Amino acid sequence: NCGHLRYNATRKLRTVLRVDGRSHSMRKRPTASSPCFEMRICYRACKMHRSKRIYLLVPILLLVGATLTALLPASEERGAEVLRRGSLLRSRQGSPRDSFTIVMQTYNRTDILLKLLNHYQAMPQLHKIIIVWNSLGEKVPRELWEALGPHPVPVVFKEQEVNLMRNRLQLFPEQETEAVLMLDDDTLISTPDIDFAFSVWKQFPDQIVGFVPRKHVTTPSGVYSYGSFELQDPAAGQGDHYSMVLVGAAFFHKKYLQAFQNQPPEVHRLIDDTQNCDDIAVNFLVAQHTQKPAGVFVKPVDFRNLEKDAASGYQGMWHRAHHLLQRSYCLNRLAQIYGQMPLRYTNIMISQFGFPSYGNHRA
Repeated sequence: NCGHLRYNATRKLRTVLRVDGRSHSMRKRPTASSPCFEMRICYRACKMHRSKRIYLLVPILLLVGATLTALLPASEERGAEVLRRGSLLRSRQGSPRDSFTIVMQTYNRTDILLKLLNHYQAMPQLHKIIIVWNSLGEKVPRELWEALGPHPVPVVFKEQEVNLMRNRLQLFPEQETEAVLMLDDDTLISTPDIDFAFSVWKQFPDQIVGFVPRKHVTTPSGVYSYGSFELQDPAAGQGDHYSMVLVGAAFFHKKYLQAFQNQPPEVHRLIDDTQNCDDIAVNFLVAQHTQKPAGVFVKPVDFRNLEKDAASGYQGMWHRAHHLLQRSYCLNRLAQIYGQMPLRYTNIMISQFGFPSYGNHRA
């Protein structure tokens, strides 16, 4: 160690003289034969060796840096690579296996439809939007939508020849993903809620995962009644369970679309005669297939109905005075067709942890 050599050499050159009874420290001048002189030479040699080592290290570092720089692609190539990676990420997010398709049936609410399309189209896991156009005689807003493009995902308009409630339950060729997100045309759900529900559906792919639970209740007379949580079950004495999840705001597997087409003709006739109850029929189908509760309820944070915003003033069929009576009728009729009641109760409710920041979003 050069610093240690220097310290030792300096200390050994000191001598002490006493003059008039006082001690005085002084240095001796080292001679060529003294050990201190040899130490000073060693120190200088060590210092020169360290300087030479630094001088050799600098060119080596420069050479390594130049080599690494030469191996890097040109700036244009790096930019292209970033774009390629971004495109690859987008394609993976939008692949049929890891994404979902929105199916939305609409009637006489074009203004709300355009608002909903703008809201939903930017979701990263959304593969495609299929609009089931039941507004017979009204022009499809395809040209307007395409004129305001480009858009993140394709939108397909499927014009129908007859206005039927079960039109939305067709298996269209454009349905490429396993996951279907069926939405009513007056329902706006926050994209974080949808992302969360999609992650839940991946854990329950054979069941309906959605935001609106309902139940059937067996009365003392053996007749079934349709209702929500507020409808108490006389047998259980509680109202905190459900047996259905409505498909107007829910995920389910596309295999059930084909299975619905294969249902007995009596099921299709019941839905066409009432223009109602297609969602109840799907719950019967899933419960019968899985031998489990038909659905899993995901509690939403931001779920809104935009019906009042429609310029047409059209109100949904659930406003009809006989709506709930009609759905109770469907429960009993479907039980007759199936020969049993396949619906099962559950009290599972899945919600996001904590208080998401978008809960008060109203923009």
